[in-house]
Amino acid sequence: MNRGKVRAIIAFAALIALLLVSLIINVFTGSADISFSEALNALFKGVSGEISSDILWKIRIPRAFSALLLGGALGLSGYLLQTFFHNPIAGPFVLGISSGAKLTVALVMIAAVSRYHSVNSLTMICAAFAGSLLSLGFILLISRRVRRMSMLVVCGVMIGYICSAITDFAVTFADDSDIVNLHDWSMGTFSGMSMDNVRVIAVVVIAASAGAFMLSKPISAYQLGESYAQNSGVRITFLRCMLILLSGLLSACVAAFAGPVSFVGIAVPHIVRVMLHTSKPVLLIPGCFLGGGIFCMLCDVLARTAFAPTELSISTVTAIFGAPVVIIVMLRRRKGEL
Repeated sequence: MNRGKVRAIIAFAALIALLLVSLIINVFTGSADISFSEALNALFKGVSGEISSDILWKIRIPRAFSALLLGGALGLSGYLLQTFFHNPIAGPFVLGISSGAKLTVALVMIAAVSRYHSVNSLTMICAAFAGSLLSLGFILLISRRVRRMSMLVVCGVMIGYICSAITDFAVTFADDSDIVNLHDWSMGTFSGMSMDNVRVIAVVVIAASAGAFMLSKPISAYQLGESYAQNSGVRITFLRCMLILLSGLLSACVAAFAGPVSFVGIAVPHIVRVMLHTSKPVLLIPGCFLGGGIFCMLCDVLARTAFAPTELSISTVTAIFGAPVVIIVMLRRRKGEL
C-alpha cells in the first residue's frame, strides 16, 4: 500500500471520528442544563412529554443533523463551483448564489404566508433553486466579458450585496405575525429545524451528492483541461451543466432551510485538500461533504453556547473561522504557490 492510500485512509478516519465527536457535542451541549446521564436516558429511554427528551428529539438532534447535511452540501457546492470556474476562491456565498437564493425564498415566504399562512419545504427549495440559478446566470454572462477571475469574484460579491439589500428591504416591511422569524433566517441559522425538515434535506442533499460523486471521473479529466477532457470522451457541455445544476441545488437547499451561511463553501475544500494532499475528485467529493458537516456543526455549537442564552447567527461564526482561510489562499495564490 503506497503512502497516498495510507494518508487517505488516515485522513478519512480522522474526518469520520471528528464527525462523530461533533455530532455528540451538538446533541449533549446546549443552554438547557441537562446532565450526561439524563441525556443518555432521554436519548434511549425517554418518552414524549419529558422535558429532557423533548429538548433532545425535537430541538438538538434535528438541528445537529441539519447542520451536518447542510454543512456537507455547502462544502461540496463550493468544490463544484471551484472546479467549474477554475478559481480557488469561488463559492456559493462569494459569487452571490446564496444571496440570490435567499432573495427568492424570502419573497416567496412573504407572499405565501400572507395568503396561505404556510409554505412547504418543496416550495422553498424550488424558490431557492430558481434564485441560485438566476444568480449563476448573471455570473456566467459576466464571465464571458470578464477575463480576470478576480473581477468575476468582485462582480459576484456585488450581486450578493444587491440581493441582500432587496431581501433586507422586503423583510423590514414584512409585518405578518407568522414570519417574525424571517429576519433571523435571513442572517443564517440552523434553529427551528424539525425531523420532517431533516428528511427533506437528506433526500435532496444525498441525491445531489451522489450525482456529484458519479461525475468524479469526468471532473478529474476536466481539471486537466477542456481539450484533454474532450479527447478522453468527456461531454464538456453536459459536465458543465451538471456542475452548475448540482452546485445550485445544494446551495439552494441550504438557503431554503438555514438562510445564507458564509465562507464554508470556500474554506472547506482547501482544508480538505491539505488533509488529503490530493486533487482527486473521488476523494475530495466525500471529503468536502464530511469536512463541511464537521465545520458547520462545530460552528453551530459555538453560535448557541458562546454567549448563551443569546445566540449568534451561524454566518457570524463561520466567517470568523472561514475568512482567514480565504485570505491565506489569496496570499498564496498571489505568490504563485497555487
